[in-house]
Amino acid sequence: QVQFVESGGGLVQSGSSLRLSCTASGFTPDEYAVGWFRQASGKEREAVAVIFSKDGRTATAYVDAVKGRFTISRDNAKNTAYLQMDNLKVEDTGIYFCKAGNPDGSNWDDHAWGQGTQVTVSS
Repeated sequence: QVQFVESGGGLVQSGSSLRLSCTASGFTPDEYAVGWFRQASGKEREAVAVIFSKDGRTATAYVDAVKGRFTISRDNAKNTAYLQMDNLKVEDTGIYFCKAGNPDGSNWDDHAWGQGTQVTVSS
């Protein structure tokens, strides 16, 4: 299983930026999708951004609420994925998790969740 360790969260004001990182530990398959998920207090965990392989190319996808503000990227040599979050809003507050999926991002059940990193955005 691939498991990530997330970092980079914090307390920021609305309109600020944060860059989250997650680094894989343990066995790392040659190719896998990486997703950033978040869970707000009292709400279900939701996918925020994913990076995956499509037709031999790297593709990304975002939930509508973060399009144009968040950017997901990865550095395969470092087994690390990033989530650049700009123009943060109060509703972005939550625990952010990183998880590995199969290469095309269609299955996220085979790998473990990380411990998450808290992001708190104040008004």
